[in-house]
Amino acid sequence: MPKGIPNKRYTPEFKKQVVEAVIQEGLSYQEAARIYEVQGHDRIQSWERIYLEEGPEGLA
Repeated sequence: MPKGIPNKRYTPEFKKQVVEAVIQEGLSYQEAARIYEVQGHDRIQSWERIYLEEGPEGLA
């Protein structure tokens, strides 16, 4: 990431919305990253793992 551009922070509610779209709508991580403007589809994959292991509370 270029210098001077801060990392974007995502709220727990937003993460939950994205993960549930992946699960319920069958979106790929790449599709979800594009639709929800998330930097890096691997981030969504990580959110999904946390969601499945710890539930929505784990995304806080």
